[in-house]
Amino acid sequence: MRERAERLIEARVVVGHTVPPVELEPWLAATFGSVDAVLAQEIVKVRNPSTLEATLFAPLRARRPVDGPSAARDLAAEIAATVGDPFCHPESGTPSEVTGRVRGARVVTGANAALGDAHHAVIVFDAHDPLAFDVELVVDVLRTGRAWAERSRSDDPESVNYLLIWNCLWRAGGSIIHGHAQALLGSGPHYARIDRLRHDVASYAAAHGGDLVEELVAVHRALGLTIELADGVTLVANLTPVKERELLVVGTAGMEETDPRFADAVARTLVAYRDRLGVRSFNLALWRPPLALADGWELVPPIARIVDRGDPLGRPSDIGAMELYATPIVGTDPFELIDALR
Repeated sequence: MRERAERLIEARVVVGHTVPPVELEPWLAATFGSVDAVLAQEIVKVRNPSTLEATLFAPLRARRPVDGPSAARDLAAEIAATVGDPFCHPESGTPSEVTGRVRGARVVTGANAALGDAHHAVIVFDAHDPLAFDVELVVDVLRTGRAWAERSRSDDPESVNYLLIWNCLWRAGGSIIHGHAQALLGSGPHYARIDRLRHDVASYAAAHGGDLVEELVAVHRALGLTIELADGVTLVANLTPVKERELLVVGTAGMEETDPRFADAVARTLVAYRDRLGVRSFNLALWRPPLALADGWELVPPIARIVDRGDPLGRPSDIGAMELYATPIVGTDPFELIDALR
């Protein structure tokens, strides 16, 4: 296990120092808890040398001040004020696709008016409030998205690269508040980040003779950063999160995302994310192999990646130049995250 960990985790602690003026000390104590907390600051630098994913853990970043008031402080009122938007009547408020609409138990598909690929659907929830989801609704989204993908593929057999995403609220990139997810289906190479996973899995197998995803989950498990949600499905608090509180729901190779074990695990995780952690705005992405399995994808399981996007009513963006062009800086501790969910 130590050999695995050394292949998959590099961790270093560095200490930065500041010399604040006396006049600033009252403000520092009020903002960061104490002046001493600012004088010497430990930063944990974690890197996966096999995937080159990396994160800088800087606890005080979570407490940094924000200039200026937020525009509003009542999220429920903000959501309620948009009742009547186009997604409240999806049959007339969204285009249909050539293949028609797919109806789930509590959702219905429409074509995205601004396409991101040759096939791009919105999966519109019956309920307007995007936070009024439960386990059954999340499972319905996964099943309906897959049914849409299969129907689109039957009309366009070359399009096999399926991606399901959920941008909850404007903070996460949702342009319409009404509850909805999106599904995309494309031809050619898979979406870049998913194709990078396939490349990393193949490179790791060639270099070390092991299964990258399986070993990565095993190392997180050995460190106490996992919860076994079902047979073959593990929840992982990622040691190299892309941003705050990133979770991975990892299935096993060959498992479909509609498998009741995986779908239920994703759904229960998302409900706990909202109810136990108080997350209100998040991104979810389903990574999976192409629908027509090709060489090199045999070891890639379905993975749902979920990340907290912060207070939807907060003024500053949660990402900046570091996240876009360097290494993400995160203020939350994955060990505290998994304990909160356990």
